[in-house]
Amino acid sequence: MKIAMVGSGYVGLVSGACFADFGHDVCCIDKDQSKIDRLHDGVMPIYEPGLAELVDSNVKAGRLTFTTSLKEGIADADAIFIAVGTPSRRGDGHADLSFVYAVAEEVGQNLANDAVVVTKSTVPVGTGDEVQRILSESGTSHKVSVVSNPEFLREGAAIGDFKRPDRIVIGAEDEFGRDVMREVYRPLFLNESPILFVNRRTSELIKYAANAFLATKITFINEIADLCEKVGANVQDVSRGIGMDNRIGPKFLHAGPGYGGSCFPKDTLALLKTAEDYDSPTRIIEAVVKVNEGRKRAMGRKVLEALGGHDEARGKKVALLGLTFKPDTDDMRDSPAIAVAQTLTDCGVEVVAYDPEGMEIAKPMMPEVTMAADPYEAIENADAVAIVTEWDAFRALDLNRVKTLLKTPVLVDLRNIYRADDMRAMGFTYDSVGRP
Repeated sequence: MKIAMVGSGYVGLVSGACFADFGHDVCCIDKDQSKIDRLHDGVMPIYEPGLAELVDSNVKAGRLTFTTSLKEGIADADAIFIAVGTPSRRGDGHADLSFVYAVAEEVGQNLANDAVVVTKSTVPVGTGDEVQRILSESGTSHKVSVVSNPEFLREGAAIGDFKRPDRIVIGAEDEFGRDVMREVYRPLFLNESPILFVNRRTSELIKYAANAFLATKITFINEIADLCEKVGANVQDVSRGIGMDNRIGPKFLHAGPGYGGSCFPKDTLALLKTAEDYDSPTRIIEAVVKVNEGRKRAMGRKVLEALGGHDEARGKKVALLGLTFKPDTDDMRDSPAIAVAQTLTDCGVEVVAYDPEGMEIAKPMMPEVTMAADPYEAIENADAVAIVTEWDAFRALDLNRVKTLLKTPVLVDLRNIYRADDMRAMGFTYDSVGRP
């Protein structure tokens, strides 16, 4: 099949490369000329393990191409995926759908054959209806079916998630749309990946409900971690104890500095706004959003306490290890590290940071933070170390060297990657999350 992928960001590029690897003919389209030029040169606009190799092999095989011309890219396409950004709209928190609608209008003006138009972007309930209306009013004489096909890709593991999905959700209103999508996902269907066909609005809501539920699990265990610290319990053992119940499961029960990234913050907020529009309050999700925002600043205060408190911290230096919202990505969007660093600098603390992939993106977002060439440069002459992102590189630090480089052997582990007894035995003043 011929597939057009409009948008060559995280979702569009990963999806396009994977579809090409299935044997489809894929054209990725983006208006950003510099991005397309870099892709032609083999330079990825994002960091995702295995993506550069996957793109390169499919470009060489002639199955994956790139262009800035939507008209050229959608010519003869059987399926046209819309995979552009839907950020939170400034001022009211609603998802900004202007990019989605602009693509729909341009597709309608340039469609040269019958096709299925697929919203891959995360969009609120009813967006597909509006896309259908835009296409209908564009004057095209060709048959068009609008389908919702949300993505469920974890940054850092996106290729594996695409090729071995938990489920494929397809929201279609007619048999034409369902038939085309069956053919698009035929390689996965043959591998018996679960494919769930629902109506379009249900599909749109599944994506938001899934992310809100996972965000709720994270926020729940973070509040339990606070209680553990008060009563002398161990949150990691609590997580294991409840996660062994198959009705709950162990995933997303790791206490830490709160969730961030490209999905959970904006999607929980967008779901709240949708619920308000339909006069259907979602009080649990309201609480999740509020608690998570407070959580990030609270972790900054935790580091301040390790420095001796607000007044004692002024003029001291902290080494911040990890800036991205999670490991194996360069995504800085709504990263807890931003709030942690801001809390520290607001109190006159010097912050020096290191991250394996995120520093170039972090620099303009955190101008008050000095970036180091490696973790040990960040640690040198610091009064404390704070681990904010659980990169593998930080799990294997030379702790004797760390202790020697520090002014005082203080380590605040916001991801619980070290054992408290081991750290204390080495002479560290060690603080973690939800553990005695």
